[in-house]
Amino acid sequence: MDRMPSYFGLGWMRCVSAELYYVRDGQINDYALNFVVPVPANVKEIAFTWQSLAGRPLPYTINIQTSDPAVLPRPVLNISRAGEIPIEIQTFSISMKCSGIRPAEVEVTLLIEVTLNRATNNVTQLQFRRKKICLTGDQDDNNIDDPLLMETAAPPQSGLITLIIGGILAIVLVASLLLIAYCARGPTKRNSHGQPMRTSSFQRLQTQPPSAPPSVYITSSTIIHQTHSTLQRQKMEYQEPEELHRRIAELTVQRCRVRLSSLLQEGTYGRVYKGTYNDQQDVLVKTVAQHASQVQVSLLLQEGMSLYGASHDGILSVLGVSIEDHTTPFVLYPAPNNTRNLKLFLQEPACARSVTSIQIVMMSNQLATALVHLHSHGVVHKDIATRNCVVDDQLRVKLADSSLSRDLFPGDYNCLGDSENRPIKWLALEALQKKVFTEASDVWAFGVLMWEILTFAKQPYAEVDPFEMEHYLNDGYRLAQPYNCPDELFHIMAYCWAMSPLERPTFTQLQACLSDFYTQITRYV
Repeated sequence: MDRMPSYFGLGWMRCVSAELYYVRDGQINDYALNFVVPVPANVKEIAFTWQSLAGRPLPYTINIQTSDPAVLPRPVLNISRAGEIPIEIQTFSISMKCSGIRPAEVEVTLLIEVTLNRATNNVTQLQFRRKKICLTGDQDDNNIDDPLLMETAAPPQSGLITLIIGGILAIVLVASLLLIAYCARGPTKRNSHGQPMRTSSFQRLQTQPPSAPPSVYITSSTIIHQTHSTLQRQKMEYQEPEELHRRIAELTVQRCRVRLSSLLQEGTYGRVYKGTYNDQQDVLVKTVAQHASQVQVSLLLQEGMSLYGASHDGILSVLGVSIEDHTTPFVLYPAPNNTRNLKLFLQEPACARSVTSIQIVMMSNQLATALVHLHSHGVVHKDIATRNCVVDDQLRVKLADSSLSRDLFPGDYNCLGDSENRPIKWLALEALQKKVFTEASDVWAFGVLMWEILTFAKQPYAEVDPFEMEHYLNDGYRLAQPYNCPDELFHIMAYCWAMSPLERPTFTQLQACLSDFYTQITRYV
């Protein structure tokens, strides 16, 4: 098919030296156009650039609406609301002037329709949402004395957020929004109030619980007045080899009783097979290749024993172990009803079409219940993520150990120059900074896991360099609300990412909130 590329860029005044492509080389960024970008109170105008690369002007229409016209009257465009996107780069702006009658956060919706081909009625519709912060007495002020404010009030000259619309005849290529660009590594770019700029797939959230509850599912008493009863209790490590040997001896099975049927996952040295035990029980078998080092063999056994004795429906505890061949030991796990890795399941195209919001809440609740059990026994998991969970055909989810995960999911782990591969994008701030792992750090990771389930296992903070994670978390930035995620569910996730460990909910509280929310949403289905 002939390709008719078209392009126009979208810029927010406070972005500097940043660029983002929404559709590039025919590839669409999957972060949706539903994220709401805040516009600070001191920003009265946002600027856009656009340009048609189709070799001819492209017809457009623009419509703007506000959720509270009394606080924020309808914004004013300095171009016509219908016309043609020029073939030369052009900048236009939208004026957002609050009335000042009362403080509010007003949602502004900008709808742009671009006609790529009149003959085939090929029209691309793009909707952008901004949240304008209005303050009492916040009216237009043309006398700006602060040079920093004067700088932000000038039309941007370069580095605006850009949008590429790739048009293919007979197929409308719908763009997706990644919102604010990931700033390059180096000194933090700050606005006139000294605050860091927004970034692409995440947003700045409250890092302390608000004084009033955001929804009926989380109350201020639930979040604020309870803390982690065993906050400083660390996960039991295998510092004594005798303990590990004792556990292996209790779980030893004969290798001849294990039959491998199919290879499910393969890494550099790790392998996961589907098989049977005693010719009747379906199992998952974790093992290593013959070229694996003794360190890798020891890690498989040590991490495979980490949930030893955890008797709970929501926990995948080890069933048996075989060390007859010391170079390639087997670790067995029960696997009824086609049990498989949760992350790989979520990434299947059929999953996104079949799994509902109710089922997502149900799965999250199952894992929260399992972690209530785990923490009640003083065990901290330290690596909660979809890659370390399994799911069966009935969408029953179990929490598993992290054995082989670094090898099977190398993109989820990073080394920050300390020779230790860690799940940087899942770590709480204190775990990232000081390698402190507690029940509260598990809660943080659980919030990221919920985000994974809602996005069907997208990579969290995909645009952020692992070396920058501590900086961004310290400045209050968190993952953005996923597309089609109910506000109540996002509130639950956001509380998991409170800056202080003592301000995060416990899993008992999370399970109660998720259970209540599940009850509420099932009433209407």
